[in-house]
Amino acid sequence: MLQRLRNRQRGFTLIELLIVVAIIGIIAAILIPNLIDALQKAKQKRTMSDVRNTGTAWMSWLTDQVGSTAAGTSNTFDLTVFGTAKTYANMITTLRPTTTFFYMQEIPQKDGWKTDIQYYSNSNLLATRVLAIRSAGKDKSFGGTTYTVGPFIATDYNQDMVWSDGYFVRWPGGSGAAS
Repeated sequence: MLQRLRNRQRGFTLIELLIVVAIIGIIAAILIPNLIDALQKAKQKRTMSDVRNTGTAWMSWLTDQVGSTAAGTSNTFDLTVFGTAKTYANMITTLRPTTTFFYMQEIPQKDGWKTDIQYYSNSNLLATRVLAIRSAGKDKSFGGTTYTVGPFIATDYNQDMVWSDGYFVRWPGGSGAAS
């Protein structure tokens, strides 16, 4: 009897170990999808913040240059009015960083998914549409140049996010939003 008691105190039985492993597996199966979704949501929020901050700085510059701003109000939005998209490096050389972007310390080059953010500017600063910034989202590919103005389902991380002239044209807007 004493020998049996000593053997029992030396370690765990195979059944006890299997139960612990099963419990850990169940907890991991529940938590990992939520963790992955939280990481994507963080990338999306970071990108929205970067785009909004850059756009706000750009609008501040434009306001100083022109004296007023105009935001579009139609139900469709077409990026082709801006001409060709500019990359970060192209934008910096085109827009004279010493005069244009002293409104913020650093202009974001990449979105949360490490894809280049595209910057658009109209050479006519008095036009209806002057500035635009967009991110491709998780799939790293842009969905064309024309967008329906409005929110998209927030968990659809492949959607493009577009900001122009003081407002978001396309943005994550909740689970009930139409895409």
